[in-house]
Amino acid sequence: MGRSSAIKFTTITALLLSSVSPIWASSHREAPAITEKPKVDNTDVYAFRSYEPGRAGFVTLITNFQPFQEPGGGPNYYTMDPDAIYEIHIDNNGDAVEDLTFQFKFTNTLRDGKGITLNIGGKELPVSLRNTGQINGDNDPDLAERETYSLTQVTGNRRSGQRVSVASGLPKPVDNIGNKSVPNYPAYASQFVHTVTLPGCATQARVFVGQREEAFAVNLGPLFDLVNLDPINIAQSDANQELIGKKNITSIAMEVPIACLTGTGNGVIGVWSTASLPQARILRPTASYAAPENHGGAFVQVSRLGMPLVNEVVIGLPQKDLFNSAKPTQDSVLADFVTNPTFPAILEKLFGTKAPTNFPRNDLVATFLTGIATLNQLRTVTASEMLRLNTAIAATPQASQSTFGVAGDDLAGFPNGRRPGDDVVDIVLRVAMGRLCHPVPISGKPTDLGLCTPAQAPSGLLAFTDGAPTNATRTMNAFPYLNPALRGAPRPQTQP
Repeated sequence: MGRSSAIKFTTITALLLSSVSPIWASSHREAPAITEKPKVDNTDVYAFRSYEPGRAGFVTLITNFQPFQEPGGGPNYYTMDPDAIYEIHIDNNGDAVEDLTFQFKFTNTLRDGKGITLNIGGKELPVSLRNTGQINGDNDPDLAERETYSLTQVTGNRRSGQRVSVASGLPKPVDNIGNKSVPNYPAYASQFVHTVTLPGCATQARVFVGQREEAFAVNLGPLFDLVNLDPINIAQSDANQELIGKKNITSIAMEVPIACLTGTGNGVIGVWSTASLPQARILRPTASYAAPENHGGAFVQVSRLGMPLVNEVVIGLPQKDLFNSAKPTQDSVLADFVTNPTFPAILEKLFGTKAPTNFPRNDLVATFLTGIATLNQLRTVTASEMLRLNTAIAATPQASQSTFGVAGDDLAGFPNGRRPGDDVVDIVLRVAMGRLCHPVPISGKPTDLGLCTPAQAPSGLLAFTDGAPTNATRTMNAFPYLNPALRGAPRPQTQP
């Protein structure tokens, strides 16, 4: 990679990490246009070696949509957009182009075309609610609306590559309305973990789509308010949580055999997720359930996410929608945002913590754009924004995982992929302020990564934090890992 390219790549990462400091939500309502389309707002992506006991040969991929779901947000709750395509992309050779795509398409149907009806004074009329009784399984007679989805695997280009239908008509559980409607929601939702056969894959995969509890730890309001907290001395407390224990999300989760993802590469995979909508959408003056609008034309990407926090706080406001529509191969057009990262300078002004002086920020380039040599670089290095996971590194058991991932001497964690228990807010805050310019523990031994020097990052060893704690044991130790959705009623509640 030439010097000019290295600077360009560094530039992108510099901003990716430096501006990342006020890490609001990983990617919740992060761009102007996506606020108008919450059903396709991609909020978090996770990619990690499965640590469920007995599943060592698998990788788990999770992508979340529809942020800030209120438990009990009825009466329509949070179905997916039937006009959209939701996708998980895999690059296994390092050219920043998808080699595999798992494509999800949703369908909503009313029971008997009308929902549930009641005879009122001799007239048969559909009720206004999603259910009129207790729901115990798929296609329950008391459920007025059923949601299903198809799964297609595309090899090569996501639109022109080889398409193979994996499954169709897979049911999705209804959201957690409350314990009168769904008395045992965890048991009910577990019925919707499906086993599927992927083309060319000798071992079966698993898939789940449904509402789950948010797993992203963040002290949201104060961070948005010009970092209205002390990022060095704030105490860790669940009182600082604004998503965990309070909000739900809709998850698309897959567990895929490692050998079916790595192809002929070196065992490292790049992972990102997107959502796309038809190019033309025309509202109908006489809307109906089946046809509220007319749409057509090619699918256009409107949401994109790989590494956490990039579009949230790195990309400039006028270019945020551009980032959501761009492919990883086009990331260089946003290089100017990384050349002169602003957030470390803001922290310096607010708190006196010295911002890093190493320009270009090679430490950020390695973390966000190229992978770290000897850890998670693909065989071919193409600077681009995506999660990079070295599938050869064994999973760390749940109870032994470090919240700080690689920086906590746990090579199976962020930025080597991302697990639900990785505190990416605190990690990125520290990396943005130069943590990787100082030796990091690897197998218990302080190791200089050679990306920058301690003198260039005077604040690099400070324990920056937003005060919202997390760890791996907050979520399940089995697929699909994220906890069952918080119930609508009664509230408050205590989740395991």
